[in-house]
Amino acid sequence: LTPTLLFLSPKDLYTAPDSCEGRCEEPYNEEDECHCNEECERYHNCCEDYYRHCQPEGFSSSRDAITDDDLLHVSEQLYQADHNKARPTDITLNPQYQASPDETGDQEDHSPQPLYRYVNEQLFSKPTYSSFIKLLDNYQRATGREEDVTAEELREQDTFLREVMKTELMQNLFTFLHRKNRYSSQQEFVADLKEMWFGLYSRGNGEQDSSGFEHVFSGEVKKGKVSGFHNWIRFYLLEKQGAVNYFSHNFNGPWDTYPDVLGLQFSWDGFYKEVGSAFIGCSPEFEFGLYTLCFIARPGRICHLSLGGYSLSIQTYAWTKSTYGNGKKYIATAYVTSP
Repeated sequence: LTPTLLFLSPKDLYTAPDSCEGRCEEPYNEEDECHCNEECERYHNCCEDYYRHCQPEGFSSSRDAITDDDLLHVSEQLYQADHNKARPTDITLNPQYQASPDETGDQEDHSPQPLYRYVNEQLFSKPTYSSFIKLLDNYQRATGREEDVTAEELREQDTFLREVMKTELMQNLFTFLHRKNRYSSQQEFVADLKEMWFGLYSRGNGEQDSSGFEHVFSGEVKKGKVSGFHNWIRFYLLEKQGAVNYFSHNFNGPWDTYPDVLGLQFSWDGFYKEVGSAFIGCSPEFEFGLYTLCFIARPGRICHLSLGGYSLSIQTYAWTKSTYGNGKKYIATAYVTSP
């Protein structure tokens, strides 16, 4: 290593690309992984240690900081505002076999029956559900294949965003983020939702083949395995068609009502998903809102929330290889973490 280090400047040696140490007020450079000037707060692309190195008062005492307590409080608000979720009589599950941690990779079907015994499909006539379901067939699941987005599909994205923004849940989320100075208007918020969730980027060889929405809600196949696919409605519809085969579950959340949380093992047309965590019985706006909250507040980190008095954690990751706007990040993935 020594001969190599001799050719590096002190800046190369001591400034990590994902840290603000020694980089405060450094001019914006689109090549940087994250940023360290005042504009990064506006565009939500600061390095994680920006407030520690560049703000003397520190992140936790900043008026606009989203604290851990804030997240617990607002997540309970969103939980209470999920008026479109399934009632206990709307869904009957048949979880069957619970796999141990060392069995999740076995690819063995331990559950001969489908996961869903019954779903009241009248749920799907609700505007947020119906507009969500129309989005699910807009994607080619194989990564590396360019997505061809039609004018009709763009309208479907706008319809979904319009419908979810009519809900108390998403209005509460916007109010919270507006109060924290993340967005100056609802119009700005909706425009950013469209980019962070539906903006295309490349998981393959340069093709615009993926988006946060496709990965998280519709699911993808990459290198012979299921990638993403964390949505209960998508799972139910494909299981009903015979395209998804439920194998087992490794986690069942503590909730005695919906939304519940399951960690699933399943096969999608022969492609395997070792652990696919999912909310069960929530509305589309609930998942969309919670994942958005965590992506904005804790990108790349565990986001600790509270639902009905129970602790829950969500993991999000930003796509780091391309950006939109002034260096803002697309959603790479978001999912519930389960033991």
